[in-house]
Amino acid sequence: MSTRPLLNKAVPDAYKTTIALSEQAEKAALDAGVEPLAIELVRIRASQINGCGYCLRMHVRDALAKGETTDRIAVLPAWRETGYFSPAERAALAIAEEITHIDTPMAGVDDETAAVTDQQAAALRWVAISINAFNRVAISSHYAVKP
Repeated sequence: MSTRPLLNKAVPDAYKTTIALSEQAEKAALDAGVEPLAIELVRIRASQINGCGYCLRMHVRDALAKGETTDRIAVLPAWRETGYFSPAERAALAIAEEITHIDTPMAGVDDETAAVTDQQAAALRWVAISINAFNRVAISSHYAVKP
């Protein structure tokens, strides 16, 4: 891979704004009553879809530290096919996919999100928007993901 400028270093004020967006989105979600693990599930699922190894490693570790199980993380790409996730978590995952696949209308998203309040859904969409931004920063900067 060619060496690219790290966006966080090349334009630090924009990166700081992205961090502030992520922090505000998380605070809004928590204030609305979203469980911390649901927030991490959104971050992990979006990062899986986007193929962001850097963010996956970070947020899987964060989720495990908050009590997430390896079984649930292992089946996350097939969450609809499992009984592992609560209705609220399923709503969060549907939102993660809706925002990440913004170009493809997601059938059933409104049915899935009925398990959360409008405020929770809005906050979760902001969480998904912010992790998608970080995915793009990490991927386009070629952030190293070393074992």
